[in-house]
Amino acid sequence: MNFTFKKLSILALSLTMLLSSCGNKDNSAKKESAETSTETSEQTDKPDTWIADREINLLVFESGSDVGEGTMSPEIADYIKERTGITLNIQSVTSEDSYEALAAGLASGDLPDAIAYYLNNSGRPEFPILLKAANEGMFHDIAPYLKEGKIYGKYFEDGYLPSDTKRNIMMRDDWDGATYLVHMSIPRNPADPDPKYIGGLYIRKDIADKLGVEMDSIHTADQLEEVLRKIQEGDFKDVNGNPVVPLGPTIWGGSDRPWPYRNLIWEGQGAQKILKDKDGNIKHECMTDYAEKRVELVRRWLKDGLMHPEYYTIEENRAREGILNQAYGIIADTHSRMVEMQNMAYIPLGDLDRADGTSNMVVPYKSGYSGWAIPSTTENPEEIVKFADWLAGPEGKLLYFYGLEGKHYDLVDGKPVPKKELIELMAKDPDAAKKEGFRGVGAYWGEHFAYTDMANLEDFGETSWGDESSDNENNAAVKYIEMYDFDKKYEEKTVIDGLNPAAYLYEFEGDDGGLAQAMQEWDEDIVKAYYATSEEEANAIIEESRRKLKDAGIEDFCKFLKEKEDEGDTIFY
Repeated sequence: MNFTFKKLSILALSLTMLLSSCGNKDNSAKKESAETSTETSEQTDKPDTWIADREINLLVFESGSDVGEGTMSPEIADYIKERTGITLNIQSVTSEDSYEALAAGLASGDLPDAIAYYLNNSGRPEFPILLKAANEGMFHDIAPYLKEGKIYGKYFEDGYLPSDTKRNIMMRDDWDGATYLVHMSIPRNPADPDPKYIGGLYIRKDIADKLGVEMDSIHTADQLEEVLRKIQEGDFKDVNGNPVVPLGPTIWGGSDRPWPYRNLIWEGQGAQKILKDKDGNIKHECMTDYAEKRVELVRRWLKDGLMHPEYYTIEENRAREGILNQAYGIIADTHSRMVEMQNMAYIPLGDLDRADGTSNMVVPYKSGYSGWAIPSTTENPEEIVKFADWLAGPEGKLLYFYGLEGKHYDLVDGKPVPKKELIELMAKDPDAAKKEGFRGVGAYWGEHFAYTDMANLEDFGETSWGDESSDNENNAAVKYIEMYDFDKKYEEKTVIDGLNPAAYLYEFEGDDGGLAQAMQEWDEDIVKAYYATSEEEANAIIEESRRKLKDAGIEDFCKFLKEKEDEGDTIFY
């Protein structure tokens, strides 16, 4: 696809320098390693979980704590080495944009043993460049090895994978039975509500109490603006005595997420600005006036000081610091299991209506979140697949989620019970607890291979680490669920097993990629319009972006989606 990748030359060069020193070996070294691996695996004194005496160098094109680099404790590393022979080395690429980093990495052609990346669905910007790389032979076909796995073998059972994962990402018709990309975070059971968590808008509890703002009482951006103005006029202070900012950014830093103005974004549950109008016509946002309405609103909020001036650009560490300092009246997006939320200084505000007037819970049949692949330059790819399968299986997953038996937890009736002192440490000093090196305390090194076939309640007896061991009366995660009335909303949910609109882009335009690029640039241009120096400039930015989309064929694409629906496809808007 003729994508225009920004800043790729510098990133590709830095990646080449980084990866040549960490991941790839010359052919003779790989051959020697393979021979050594064969010899050691044949020794009879090894456990039946032994795979190979080798290092697996994994490069992660993600950001922040999602990478998990350096979070595995030495004791857990020793356990993995003893049981499998594997040493897992995780590295990340420093970049402001994980998409750009992935594009640069693939363009460089110099990759380590395995890579991991974001991939909620095939509509994400990462997917077209991953698909192009797979079609060009950059990845191993690992279908035969996956089928042999106890966990990843489930992927090939009828009904296990959601439609998008199976049809578009892993088992495409045009691949003739090959699999190059592995989708992660697949629930074991359809529409599984566990782990339960509440995302979206959160308001400072003391402010909500004083202003009488109740959960689910705000349905539109205009109503939210009234609350923001009351916060601004209410002389509320943060923990340091400074005036609060009425609307703060997401806990993950600068991002344009829908929650504060969801009724002014032309989309449903997805994030691709495509929706049906009341007459059943499929439209992209550029075919409506929703962008103008939203830009007008945001520019007013920024001008009047209702929104953090760096709302769309602030770094994650500063955003989190603001939450800890209670510097925001309302947080644009966080969720109930984040460490920063456990003091319950903030509570859920509820969901604004969507553009179509609905606000009910819409749940995919199953969903995914990230993915991994093995470059074709990697020797013995079957060993990496075997390791991923072990890590995603009962022993590896228990290790990743709960740590070491006896040190971090005890088994009671076959289920792990975290040590009380570790739960207390987590509450008092999360950074110290994280050094214990497993997921329950915030070390995410295993996310890339282990986090799939998810059924925490079934496997561990609790939805999240420590839930059953904690005092539920003081358990913030449990209280948030009750406040949000999660169970009732889940009963009234809509379940959809379909493809996102952008999942059809490759079928529609082939290797061109122009429409996919224009759709991505639309979102970027709207943010530019938020910060334009004048209303005229903002409107000019929108009009130019609208022209690019129309020239790239957005109207024909919407007609194409209608044809797919008429043929019986389910599209998840």
